[in-house]
Amino acid sequence: MELTSAAPRRRTAAHDADGMAVASFVLGLLGLLVLNVFLGPVAVVLASVALRRGTARRGRALLGLGLGVADLLVLAAFMAMDGTLSWSLQG
Repeated sequence: MELTSAAPRRRTAAHDADGMAVASFVLGLLGLLVLNVFLGPVAVVLASVALRRGTARRGRALLGLGLGVADLLVLAAFMAMDGTLSWSLQG
């Protein structure tokens, strides 16, 4: 009896792009709560790459892009109000 193993699957660019779309959505959503200075730009970049690679989860990538931009807008608003990169409003 001969045992053969299946050939290892290779990750395709489309599969990677789908993962990037989901990651951009999750990071963009999380960025609204914490670390928007880091997570916002990462969400924007991941969503852009996923859209460029032709993800099947286009809606999720667009949501990640929108949430990443919203993260940066929230950061800009807090910086304008407080003059710092943090959420804490001292006054």
